[in-house]
Amino acid sequence: MVDVWLGDDRVRKISFTGSTPVGKHLARDSASTLKRLSLELGGNAPFIVFDDANIDAAVEGLMAAKFRNGGQTCVCPNRVYVHDVVHDVFVAKLAERVSALKVGPASDPTSQIGPMINDRAVEKIERHVRDAVSQGARIVVGGERIRNPDAPRAAYFAPTVLVGATPSMVCSCEETFGPIVPVTRFRDEAEVVAQANATPFGLAAYFYTESPARIWRLAEALECGIVGINEGVFSAEAAPFGGVKESGYGREGSVHGLDDYQNIKYLCQDALE
Repeated sequence: MVDVWLGDDRVRKISFTGSTPVGKHLARDSASTLKRLSLELGGNAPFIVFDDANIDAAVEGLMAAKFRNGGQTCVCPNRVYVHDVVHDVFVAKLAERVSALKVGPASDPTSQIGPMINDRAVEKIERHVRDAVSQGARIVVGGERIRNPDAPRAAYFAPTVLVGATPSMVCSCEETFGPIVPVTRFRDEAEVVAQANATPFGLAAYFYTESPARIWRLAEALECGIVGINEGVFSAEAAPFGGVKESGYGREGSVHGLDDYQNIKYLCQDALE
């Protein structure tokens, strides 16, 4: 049915949210009729904590950004970079919060993390954790599938913190889409910006610092469509939502989200006599 729409010149605009491979398919097959596309695709969001950050605020921001919907959103932080000076303090505070999260079904009002969408999602998370550990990462909290007697068929995975993550690990290259926090140490601003941008994706990024000068440097340097500055929850109906690079193009929300549905018409008229 999608292919019928792509070839129909009466369909003038397509808005799609989903994976980058499907977005590329839509773009290719829309070319014959030059359809306008809005593509909100995959992400690989970095979350950067500098040595001058408010650590408690950064932990709270990461908890809100990472664990909503069990880590299953396209703007969830996928790579966490923490400055060497504050790394151990940050990880200790984060581990305490993550270990206290209650995993369970939505029918239980005390549940904070629900199941993954299916067993394949859990298998992907397990693969990412195994790969990280095999390359030297250490599990601080979690790291395993959970069998919940209240919902034995549900696909639960324990909220997890890993330290010692590196760019070569699968969890740094692929979007995990689950409750996994791989933490990487860094020492230099230029180094961490380069690592944050070393991905084909560019949807969202987050960073915590108390330096106004650094805020402007980082906001400009990060290659993404959305930046959370000392803030873990940035979505709002009045704000443009969308990415760059292989995270797509076009925007949802705000007045900018309407631009993709409109054409500019230039009228030039001579004076009436």
